[in-house]
Amino acid sequence: MQTVDCLLFNEVDLKCVTNRQPTEQEMKDLIFALKLVKHAKSNGIAIAKNGQSLGFGTGQTARIKSTNHAIQHAIQTFGEEKLQGAVMASDAFFPFDDCITYAQKVGISAIIQPGGSINDKFSIAACDIHNMAMLITGMRHFRH
Repeated sequence: MQTVDCLLFNEVDLKCVTNRQPTEQEMKDLIFALKLVKHAKSNGIAIAKNGQSLGFGTGQTARIKSTNHAIQHAIQTFGEEKLQGAVMASDAFFPFDDCITYAQKVGISAIIQPGGSINDKFSIAACDIHNMAMLITGMRHFRH
């Protein structure tokens, strides 16, 4: 049985694991996107920019499919140019670097996620290669 996810993250516990630190605006948007994705169905992805939700992908069996849904929703609703400098939040860790690479291709510049995958180093390396910032929360929000 799943319990209610009523925990809130503490900003001082956020850890930047990439060479690039998020900008002040990215940080605000990352925190906003994390609050949004907390309430999404498992394998949730939220994309945000300037305090606005741009896209959601939820309930998919693979995180890359949720990422694709969120990106496509943002493009169809706001246009691809709106994704330049947007941020992405995930309710659980990235098991592969495919989501990071896809996000970078459309202009997403920073990511927040719980971390904890045995493959975290590959996601972090992908962010470093693409000059993206990544924050780790240490707190998973996974809603079924």
